[in-house]
Amino acid sequence: MASEKKSLSQVIRERRATPSFDGEPIPAHDIRKILEAGLAAPSGYNIQPWRFVVVQDPEQRKKLRAASYNQAKVEEASAVIVACGDRDGWRKDLDEVIRMGRERGMSESYAAQAAQSVPGYLSGFSNDQMTAWLNKHVMIALTHMMLMAEALGYDTAPMEGFEQDKVCETLRLPMSYWVVALLAVGHLKGPDKFDGGRFELSHTVFGEEYGKPLK
Repeated sequence: MASEKKSLSQVIRERRATPSFDGEPIPAHDIRKILEAGLAAPSGYNIQPWRFVVVQDPEQRKKLRAASYNQAKVEEASAVIVACGDRDGWRKDLDEVIRMGRERGMSESYAAQAAQSVPGYLSGFSNDQMTAWLNKHVMIALTHMMLMAEALGYDTAPMEGFEQDKVCETLRLPMSYWVVALLAVGHLKGPDKFDGGRFELSHTVFGEEYGKPLK
């Protein structure tokens, strides 16, 4: 079971990429809360191009580990959420996105504009441009899930170390899917990762233009 819930500020301040998990199962209702946080993320045109595969079966986690450079935490975690983007999602989902929008206050003029502008914009993407577009949106959703899991008292490890083709084969993903990242979720086993530190605001933030300090 999850431990005591944390505030968002506490989660952001204290979260570390968990080095090892104890493998204890996560209740289905908590998995659902974590996934729903991802589904609530914003996306361009509200296309919601993310697709998630939740891997909990021990044998399947073992196979996924083999596709992830043999990283033990993939097999140790209670669940691994494989966050993907669907290159063809906008083609299949645009009509439904517009229908949902109309139900929630979207004007007819906006709906008509979206029906024209979305295909006009996304259909012109090269493969690299579409991959970059998916990476941006899927990572927003993954971050939502990571923070929700931590707020519920779980430990997490976002992972980019995997072999794209092998993960796709292991999970039998459609050809239009692009694997963006893995999110391991569970409870810490052993010592936590050290705090590597973060740069001060003055090192990375500017005001109005590059080089000017934020006042």
